[in-house]
Amino acid sequence: MAAKKPKKNDELSQAWKKAVESGEDKPGEHPPEGEKKSSSDEAESSEDGEEYTGRFGPIGPDQIKEAEVVMKKYKDGKSSVDRRIVENEQWWKLRHWEIVAGSQEKSKENDPRPVSAWLFNSLANKHADAMDNFPSPNILPREENDKEDAKTLSSIIPIVLERNQYEETYSDCWWYKLKAGTSVTGVFWDKNLENGLGDVKIRKVDLLNLFWEPGISKIQDSRNIFHVELVDNDLLEEKYDFLAGRLGSGTIDKAEYVYDDSIDTSEKSIVVDWYYKQVIGTRTVVQYCKFCNGEVLYASENTPEYAERGFYDHGKYPFVFDTLFDVEGSPAGFGYIDIMKDPQMYIDKLNQIIAKNAYLVGKPRWFRKKNCGVNVNQYADWSNDFVDVEGNLEDINLRQIEVNGLPPFITNFLQMRIDELKETSGNRDFSQGSTASGVTAASAIAALQEAGSKLSRDMIKTSYRAFSEINYLVLELIRQFYDEPRSFRLEDENGETDFQTYDNSQIKEAPYQNPMTGEEAIRRPIFDIKISAQKQSPFNRIAQNELAKEMYGMGWFNPQAAEQALIAIDMMEFEGKEGIKAKIQQNSQMMQDMQRLVQTVAQFDAQMGTNLLAMAGLAPPQQENAPPQAAGSVKKGESQNLGESAQVAKARTRAASTTVPKG
Repeated sequence: MAAKKPKKNDELSQAWKKAVESGEDKPGEHPPEGEKKSSSDEAESSEDGEEYTGRFGPIGPDQIKEAEVVMKKYKDGKSSVDRRIVENEQWWKLRHWEIVAGSQEKSKENDPRPVSAWLFNSLANKHADAMDNFPSPNILPREENDKEDAKTLSSIIPIVLERNQYEETYSDCWWYKLKAGTSVTGVFWDKNLENGLGDVKIRKVDLLNLFWEPGISKIQDSRNIFHVELVDNDLLEEKYDFLAGRLGSGTIDKAEYVYDDSIDTSEKSIVVDWYYKQVIGTRTVVQYCKFCNGEVLYASENTPEYAERGFYDHGKYPFVFDTLFDVEGSPAGFGYIDIMKDPQMYIDKLNQIIAKNAYLVGKPRWFRKKNCGVNVNQYADWSNDFVDVEGNLEDINLRQIEVNGLPPFITNFLQMRIDELKETSGNRDFSQGSTASGVTAASAIAALQEAGSKLSRDMIKTSYRAFSEINYLVLELIRQFYDEPRSFRLEDENGETDFQTYDNSQIKEAPYQNPMTGEEAIRRPIFDIKISAQKQSPFNRIAQNELAKEMYGMGWFNPQAAEQALIAIDMMEFEGKEGIKAKIQQNSQMMQDMQRLVQTVAQFDAQMGTNLLAMAGLAPPQQENAPPQAAGSVKKGESQNLGESAQVAKARTRAASTTVPKG
């Protein structure tokens, strides 16, 4: 069920037409935010005394009430996800004994509660793999005419990401994804940035603040999306003076984390960002409404600019979900904490048993017979050199309580649980650079490291797909809102700095005439986005450098061996392959051109009796060229790399390519 039933488009158009003919205010047309109406209109203004753009129109109090009912239904359908996220945060903070003791059994107050960080260590290693492969976008055109814009956008979009401190956002989203199973990145247009010129705003979104339609698997399929946020009442009243005296606790609440600090929300109110989709003609548009305590703060349907166009031209919700492990019927998946918290719980419980036993063994207790004649206080105080005794001192009067040590299977069971956690998380010793006893061969270590990196490559590949969607939304916001030229500092491949201005005039929809039919049509430049790793792990950089040296040593960069080199490179897969092929072909073509030039000059010298070839310092062309010896080639019987066998060198190269997925 939709959150509301807005006024139909034809009714809205008729209302506008009638308002124009009568000279009245058009529906949804109001002065800009904070700007008062003229004195002639003040007599008919509402009790607020001041009206704001997008506040009045088809979206009013009735529609807000219906939206709140829908949001409550969405919130109830997401309650289990919220509880899981809050609980996982406690596991992440190593506060899970409160959950374990509260949900399963009441442990004694004096029992030790050891906390081991196996789970934490696994998540930290996954995060390190992700940050070693920080992504970078490359914009590719689909038509020849858009090559220059694609090249410029490939330089501009990383700058937009940098201005939003996206590396920090990327890191925060990865932590959240590993803990909760799903991270959400919001890509919005903020009109207040750049001194009111507006710009793209990218930030992490907390899943606890987001509500969607229950039962859907893709967030874009939800009929409505609600994002809530707590805002101080005084800030709201300062920005929207008509809210004075209308703010209170409200009817909307949301799940909260268990904070270490005491947080007072009595002077805060929940502001709701409501996104919903409409079908207008053959187009699906996204509308936007902001409201607080039943009061409309802004609605895109109430403004003539966006009433039928939609708030965002791309027609998508501005939220990108990056899911670790998918579940059917929900866009929010589960993460590694959900998988690892059961073995982590048993690890800590077994540690509790071992620690308690060690405490009992290390601090002996005694059976004391009444009236045994031993001064117990002196006996318990180790600072006393002497202990008073009355009568005969016999073992029957004072005897130590014996505590047996734990059987060996307890510690074996603990190690099994630790190994289970490592296996299920893919965080084996080899993936951290350690080796087990008995594994010393370089090829074996490389094979184990390669096998252990499959999970990391798969996770990073998923994040690259989400990052591609983020860049798509950024590109579409540039297409929609970059009407005014913006200045950017760009750097070319040689590190030279260039300053360039850019606007959306070349990438906006524009009419053109079809040369084949002569009909008018609308052209909209379309771009593809390819993602690659901007930052690579040191191991991968070493592998790339080793590959380059190996190619040079085999003479592949010699123009005379271009044909053989191109055949070999076509059979290989590595980053930058096409660029290497292009340079080899270019050098080969230059050599062929030079040979033709030398041959022409030699023929001229033979006919005219001149010696131009020798004067130019060029050798005469040879009839039969012997195959060139590869630079740095090795004779039979010689070692290719002193101090290192070929098998070890190959194993090291394989181990270097650990966690980099292909874009």
